[in-house]
Amino acid sequence: MDVELLEVRQHLGRFSPFDGLSDELLDDVAGSVEVAYFKAGSDILVLDQEVHEFCYIRSGAVEVYRRGGELYNRLGEGDIFGHFNLLRNHRVRFPARAMEDSLIYFIPETTFKRLCEADDNFADFVELERPRLESTVKEQKKKNSDMLITRVRKLLTRYPVMVEASTTVQEAARQITEFGASAVLVLDAPGDTPRYTFRDSEDRHWQVQGILTDSDFRKHVVAEGRSPETPVGEVIGSRLIAIQSDESVHEAMLCMLRNNIHHLPVMHRRHPVGIVHLSDIIRYETGSSLYLVSNIFHQSSVEGLARLAPDVRSAFVRMVEEGADSRMVGSALSTIGRSFTRRLLELAEEELGPPPVGYCFMALGSMARNEQSIVTDQDNALVLADDFDPQRHDAYFLTLAQRVSDGLDACGYPYCKGDIMATNARWRQPLAAWKQYFRDWIDHPSPERLLHSSIFFDLDAVYGENAFVEQLQDLVATRAPKSPLFLAAMARNALNRTPPLGFFRTFVMEKDGKHNNSINLKRRGTAPMTDLIRVHALACGSRAQNSFARLDDIDRTQLLAPGVSQKLRYALEFLSMSRIRHHVIDIENERSPDNNIEPENVSDTERHNLKEAFQVLSNAQKFLKFRYPMPSRARSR
Repeated sequence: MDVELLEVRQHLGRFSPFDGLSDELLDDVAGSVEVAYFKAGSDILVLDQEVHEFCYIRSGAVEVYRRGGELYNRLGEGDIFGHFNLLRNHRVRFPARAMEDSLIYFIPETTFKRLCEADDNFADFVELERPRLESTVKEQKKKNSDMLITRVRKLLTRYPVMVEASTTVQEAARQITEFGASAVLVLDAPGDTPRYTFRDSEDRHWQVQGILTDSDFRKHVVAEGRSPETPVGEVIGSRLIAIQSDESVHEAMLCMLRNNIHHLPVMHRRHPVGIVHLSDIIRYETGSSLYLVSNIFHQSSVEGLARLAPDVRSAFVRMVEEGADSRMVGSALSTIGRSFTRRLLELAEEELGPPPVGYCFMALGSMARNEQSIVTDQDNALVLADDFDPQRHDAYFLTLAQRVSDGLDACGYPYCKGDIMATNARWRQPLAAWKQYFRDWIDHPSPERLLHSSIFFDLDAVYGENAFVEQLQDLVATRAPKSPLFLAAMARNALNRTPPLGFFRTFVMEKDGKHNNSINLKRRGTAPMTDLIRVHALACGSRAQNSFARLDDIDRTQLLAPGVSQKLRYALEFLSMSRIRHHVIDIENERSPDNNIEPENVSDTERHNLKEAFQVLSNAQKFLKFRYPMPSRARSR
């Protein structure tokens, strides 16, 4: 192969969909290319002209238009266009014009057909009209852990042992021993709510009230000196945590980790079909995050917890190297962060004594969304019972908050620079005060007032009285959709951070000195993406906190045009994984991980995908401003 063809081959091989071709096919493509030069402003493809080639941009920039004349896309080096014409009637459907002086490779139809027949990935890329970004994300997902697709029902080996609530603890213990089980489900007559209500083989109706485990016998029967005749209904907890049988093993693992439990009842709709034990999942997948969380809850001091910080990074790197996607990584790291927080609260209560009134420790931001990364700080607050008396009780809760905040800092979660922590008296308030906060934010908003409050619209319970935070979530979901002024103000704030795209879709680099000529993937990518998804979720009354779950709720409405939420999903996944992989590279090179990447240090394909993801974000931000206009004074009254 002569030097000129070799140069053509090497350039093609850097970009999708040619980068996955065999050497033989790539040689065929390079040998069939015809090269043409177009001056800026000249037509490359004219509407309805007959064509028998498709185009590859060697250099320059091209604009592609719709039939009606409106701009469809802007393309640059390594992009292809015109291939849809070969799949239709060989007539140009999307005319193309050179934006600047451009060198174009024309690849003939015969080569196109041979590539489609010989390479499935090439055929999928061109035939499904699937953008490069979507193809890349779908390919990454193929590599994910089998835990994502294996249903938890496959881990069940037998039907659960069940007893009535009136059964004595002695009889329950006898049945556990007889059946070789480690827990029993406790049944009672159906109550006011139909949750977990089912009909047995004798047509009797029951409701699963709770679970009694070996550990419960030790803690709540033997240790408390209860009589063997005590009904099991008096021993079980008031909150049953269960999972549906078609959920994944991964979700079952996360459910156990979040709630620090070792037994998980499995339901088919409302009917109990088994109990999964932590050891079942460990036998299936010995993921290090399981052992890490277990170690967290076995530590008896802040110093012991702090020594586990390096293990968090190791678990993170392992998950990424094993093919976890951003949702898996975010959920696992958030679960680890919650576990540190819960253990610190338990240790603080052991030292300070029981709390004088009920409370819930609330996570905000990425932890609440289950999207935490390895580079994160702490954002939290305390919701206290309404009988909280500052004079009598606040000294306890301030000390509690300080112990947790200092402990999290020692474990690798730095203090929040904006002071959004429970140590701040403003964010340590009774439930009634928190409700008033949210009413004021929603009913009397302004972009300035909400500038530092958006983080509070990602909120979730970590420890304590979960119902306190659930009431706040319900208030937001009910009130936010009814306030166009609030949604408009949130939308304005969501537009403060824009993607780093300049004219011709080039990157706009950071110029802050420390990270000169780089792109901050969080500030310019994932953060504005989660901001705009949050606004749409608030508008449709979603109670979800996770961005992908919010997109599921948004999908059920007519809020976005068909296909838009999918594009947002792919863009968020790609930006998140680019950020995550950058963190892994930093860790493996013994650098402190950050969110900044230098485009010249990433592959050509990734650079193109970044541009496409940023373009999706840019388009979505333009729609956001249109969808939530600021009401005029007359309209807002």
